[in-house]
Amino acid sequence: QVQLVESGGGLVQAGGSLRLSCVASGRRFRINTMGWYRQAPGKQRESVALITSGGSANYADSVKGRFTISRDNAKNTVYLQMNSLKAEDTAVYYCAAITDNYWGPGTQVTVSS
Repeated sequence: QVQLVESGGGLVQAGGSLRLSCVASGRRFRINTMGWYRQAPGKQRESVALITSGGSANYADSVKGRFTISRDNAKNTVYLQMNSLKAEDTAVYYCAAITDNYWGPGTQVTVSS
């Protein structure tokens, strides 16, 4: 079983930066593809970024060039560095262990314009 806890959300002005962290419990972190998803009010949850166990990353077109996903297997942690934030990035951000289908409770990111 994998338990996930996100942190690092908050309120930031447009153009600013935040770094989200997600710490995973258990031994299966390193074999999981990890992902960051987000859900804005009134919208469906969408994929933001994924990173495989080998470190290959994929991004939604809306965040390419602004967001960077990374992982530290020694710390059982996946990160999402978010730069040049826009008001439309406002959402609850969720960390997920894709391979085993576990999700964190989410962290709120609010970008003021």
